[in-house]
Amino acid sequence: MSSILHTEPLCGEIPLLVPGSPYSVVVLLQGFADPQGFGGAVRADGSVTLILPKDWTLVSSRRDPPSKDDGVKTALERAALGPMIVDTGGPWAREALLGALARQNVAPGDVTLVVGTHGHSDHIGNLGLFPGAALLVSHDFCLPGGLYLPHRLSEEQPLQLGPGLEVWATPGHGGQKDVSVVVAGTSLGTVAVVGDVFECNGDEDSWQALSEDPVAQERSRKRVLSAADVVVPGHGAPFRIVREASEPETKGGQETLQEPKAGGEEFTSHWKCQEGAGLL
Repeated sequence: MSSILHTEPLCGEIPLLVPGSPYSVVVLLQGFADPQGFGGAVRADGSVTLILPKDWTLVSSRRDPPSKDDGVKTALERAALGPMIVDTGGPWAREALLGALARQNVAPGDVTLVVGTHGHSDHIGNLGLFPGAALLVSHDFCLPGGLYLPHRLSEEQPLQLGPGLEVWATPGHGGQKDVSVVVAGTSLGTVAVVGDVFECNGDEDSWQALSEDPVAQERSRKRVLSAADVVVPGHGAPFRIVREASEPETKGGQETLQEPKAGGEEFTSHWKCQEGAGLL
């Protein structure tokens, strides 16, 4: 039997806290994309998400930073022991980001890992706020000071940061090296912070025009839909993925199954991006 997917916007103001163990997810700033009505111009910025390990403040004083003597697996795990930022917004959002972090009692110096889902300016414009953090921007992983470490991230092999915390290769929007961060074990299930794999909820008619590799991005979108319960998109409100079993059809008294549309699942959206919006 196939299943039907539909999406529902998450209610609540930003910052949106999704508690969990061992990691909680806080959407600090909600991305947007507003058409300006002339020449196809769009005013836009990307979502910014904070991932907080449980009791991180209790271990911060004795936490060893990643070093050049670590293997990449150990360096990634150490980098994930403190607060993590997924995307930083554009440089114009600097003060808003600092204020949002302060309201969570997190200083820029507390952040130990910054993940940039892809290299567009509205998603990695504030990397300079976190010189003491390890950086994973697309597929480039480096320690503070710029020491780059090789790894084997691929669609078949995610990077393990901690229990239920992974970085996935989700190519398409910005090319072959986009990534997403997937957090299991929250109060809402598995949360996927996906950059522009999903521009916003209900972007089915718009994302292809903005994709460098629509075939790869379609594959990434299906993977996220099959695994996540909540998606934090690049330019809109977080949304739930709701799964319902579909009723089998009958023909001539015999039972048949509805043909799945996406990885064994049929997808519909109950929410749309702003009509006419061009998204980055």
